[in-house]
Amino acid sequence: MTYCVGLRLNKGLVFMSDTRTNAGVDNISMFKKMHTWEVPGERVIMMMTAGNLATTQGIVSTLDERSKAPEDRHPSILEAPSMFQVARLVGETVREEIRANSFEGQEADSSFNATLIVGGQIKGSDPRLFMVYPEGNFIEASEETPFFQIGETKYGRPILVRVYEPDMSFENAVKLMMVSFDSTIKANLSVGLPLDLQVYENDAYRVARKQRIDSDDPYYNLISTGWADALKDAFHSLPEFKF
Repeated sequence: MTYCVGLRLNKGLVFMSDTRTNAGVDNISMFKKMHTWEVPGERVIMMMTAGNLATTQGIVSTLDERSKAPEDRHPSILEAPSMFQVARLVGETVREEIRANSFEGQEADSSFNATLIVGGQIKGSDPRLFMVYPEGNFIEASEETPFFQIGETKYGRPILVRVYEPDMSFENAVKLMMVSFDSTIKANLSVGLPLDLQVYENDAYRVARKQRIDSDDPYYNLISTGWADALKDAFHSLPEFKF
């Protein structure tokens, strides 16, 4: 399993993903789930993946290969005129990869499934954020749905719903996402550190802020401990129940 979150803010986009793919008593594997393509000064495309590892790696490899030799391998996400067209190309690649690996045909609940978060900016338009489904179709973030989650979503969602504000700073957005990830990691062994973080500022056309957050990261540990203490204090401050 996995957990990835993409936030759309007034200032830009914030992406965070874990790196765990398999979990068990003696079986833990880590793979990067965040990928970036840049044409400095012209476009930035970021993508996070959840689902069958072979499928998601195939999707990323296909997109990457086409981006490196677009004159021979049309279409390329580095040629697409808009982020909408980028999302469409990613969706088509998802369908191709699932169809190539499934003898039963394309199904959303197939063991070959993949769900992706795709975001970025192409010069001449605003940053945009999409979620691409296993069927290849997609939806775009809006004022009503300003963030997307994929993978193990339920444990980290409540804090996002309660605290998220579109005009919050990047620093507060990262803090919010760390709380969301800490809640998920505490509740589900299939999600784990290290975490990958990328912050994209409007009209920068490059990812200037990126970071890997390991288990010994002092700020993450401070957030984890502080959030646990804050929850206990909040619980004890509530009115007592009486029979």
